[in-house]
Amino acid sequence: MTTRVAVIGGGQSCEHEVSLASAAGVAAGLDPTSYDVVPLTIGRDGTWRDRGWRPMGLSGVAQILRGCEVVFPLVHGPRGEDGTLAALCELAGLRYVGSGVGAGALAMDKWATKLVANALGIATAPGRLVTVPGAPIEPWTGPVVVKPVAAGSSRGVSKVCEPDGLRPALEAALALDSRALVEDVIAGREIDVAVLRCADGALVAAPPLEIVGDGVFDYDAKYGGAADFRVPAVLEERDAKALEDAALTVYAALGCSGVARVDFFLTDAGPVLNEVNTTPGMTEHSQVPRMFAAAGLGYSDLLDELVRGAHR
Repeated sequence: MTTRVAVIGGGQSCEHEVSLASAAGVAAGLDPTSYDVVPLTIGRDGTWRDRGWRPMGLSGVAQILRGCEVVFPLVHGPRGEDGTLAALCELAGLRYVGSGVGAGALAMDKWATKLVANALGIATAPGRLVTVPGAPIEPWTGPVVVKPVAAGSSRGVSKVCEPDGLRPALEAALALDSRALVEDVIAGREIDVAVLRCADGALVAAPPLEIVGDGVFDYDAKYGGAADFRVPAVLEERDAKALEDAALTVYAALGCSGVARVDFFLTDAGPVLNEVNTTPGMTEHSQVPRMFAAAGLGYSDLLDELVRGAHR
C-alpha cells in the first residue's frame, strides 16, 4: 500500500524557480512503489494549481491536502520556508515534512538566527541591521557583505569593497526585504553541514561540504553550474568536530525538524555561522543530498527518511 504525499513547490518569493526544481526532484525521487505523489504548485501570483495546472481556491487545496497522508513543502523563502506552510498544515491537522512554524520563522530571519547563535557562544560575523529609513545614512566601515534579512538562494547579496558600492548594494537587498544585514567580510573556507532529524528522533550530521571559489557564493554561482562542491570536505579532525557540534547545537536550539543546511565560514579561530536553511535545495544534485550521499544515504532513501519523520 502506498502513502499519498502532497509535494508543494513554487511560491511567491524570488526563489520560485529554485523551488520548482526542488519539488520536481522530490516528486521524481520518491519511490513509486511506496509513495503516490500529488504535485501542487503555488504561482508567482499566489494562485495554487493542481497536477493538471488548473487554478484552485484554498478550499480546493484543503480538500486535496486532506486526502494526503503527508505534506512535503518545498517552497523556499518567504511565504513558505518561513513557517507559513507549516502553519497551514498545523491548522489543518496534517502531517508534514520539515521544520515547524517557530523554527522556520527564526531560521529565515538571519538577524534573529545571529542572536540565537551568539547566545549559544557560536561566533557569527560582526554586523548590523539596516532598515529602509536608515539606509541613506549607513556609514562606510570597510569591506562588507550586504544581504536581505529574510531571503534565500543568495538573492540580493553583494560583497562591497569600495564606499561607492554600499548604497546600490543596500538598495538591491532592500528591494527584496524591508531589512538588510551589513556584515564584516569573513576570511575563511565556506563549509556547509547538513543535519537530519531521523524518523526515530535521532539527530545526524552528514559529511561536510566545501564550496571552493573566490568572492561571494551568489545566485549565479550557486545555480549556474559552475559551483565547485567538494564533499566530504578535507578537514582536520578538530575542525570537523567543531563544525558538527556547532551545526547540531544551532539546529536543536532553533527547534528544527526534517533536514536543515547550516552554513559556516571556517576561520583560523574556528567556525563562524553564516546562516541556517530549513528548506534547502532538494534536487538530487543539491548540496544536502550530495552530503548524505557521501555518507551512504542515497537520494530516495533520504526522502523516505524525511517522509517517515513527518510530524503535525
